[in-house]
Amino acid sequence: MSGGAKEQVGRLLALVPLIQRRGAMAVDEAAAALGVAPDQLVKDLRVLIYCGWPGWLPGDLIEVDLDALDGEGVIRITNADYLRAPLRLSPAEASAMIVALRTLRESADGATLASLDSVLAKLEGAAEDGRVATGRVDVHLPRGQREAAALRARLGQAITEGRQVRLTYYVPSRDEETVRTVDPLELVDAQGSAYLQAWCHVADNRRLFRMDRVRAAEVLDAPAQAHPEVPPLDLRDTLFQPAADNALVTLLLRPEARWVAEYYPVEATRETGDGGLEVDLYVADPRWLTRLLLRLSPSAAVVRPQELTESFTAAARDALRLYS
Repeated sequence: MSGGAKEQVGRLLALVPLIQRRGAMAVDEAAAALGVAPDQLVKDLRVLIYCGWPGWLPGDLIEVDLDALDGEGVIRITNADYLRAPLRLSPAEASAMIVALRTLRESADGATLASLDSVLAKLEGAAEDGRVATGRVDVHLPRGQREAAALRARLGQAITEGRQVRLTYYVPSRDEETVRTVDPLELVDAQGSAYLQAWCHVADNRRLFRMDRVRAAEVLDAPAQAHPEVPPLDLRDTLFQPAADNALVTLLLRPEARWVAEYYPVEATRETGDGGLEVDLYVADPRWLTRLLLRLSPSAAVVRPQELTESFTAAARDALRLYS
């Protein structure tokens, strides 16, 4: 697959220095070195002849020997010597990279510290040659940010290595912490929060775990199980993915409780004509619904199913007894 313009630029930036180092190369050989199909590489080269220094005069453009390319299947490139020169960063660019690397170092684990320190030493040495005052730049992350970054790095490593994780996770709907073993699948950023998508062995299903509710994460030696039957989540519209056993509940909301339809994921809404709203939503835990209704009472009621109406009535009666 050729990818888009970004991938093509990356291939060309790798191809030109390769040809400059090795000299003329067969298309098949260069394609194998870059991991791309030969016909795609030929298409890239036909774009390369329009690349060069601004000005776009004949002497400014990279030259590709099209006769050799079409007749012999050989790549010859000239007028690209400026790509041999090492990358030079401006003082602002060097400082920005150093700050970014030091920020990353604050949350890095031991496995990556050595690599980061090596890159930082080289970059700072080069920057000092250019009289960038990098020694006065210091970075300190708040403890919460460091811990969140370290957690993300630890979970990312578990995904890469294919290892199970033991999570201690806070479940707000039950106001309790649970411990579960999961097979981590993917780290997801959506709607302003970070999530771990994983196969939970307690629920025997895929779950999304919000990172700021993870109290502890221990990477285990046990390999994560493969779950090829699990389709990717579509998170474009909502993070909530109802399970097959979740109850579909219809609530009647008075005008002062309409905010529920904006705050929680709902399946459908219907105006009642008096400023109120009827909403359908999936409920994974009836206890969560009971607490929500007690909070909204008397501005909300269950329309269906009947058994939830009865359980809420009993819970409301018990709550009233506390004040009698």
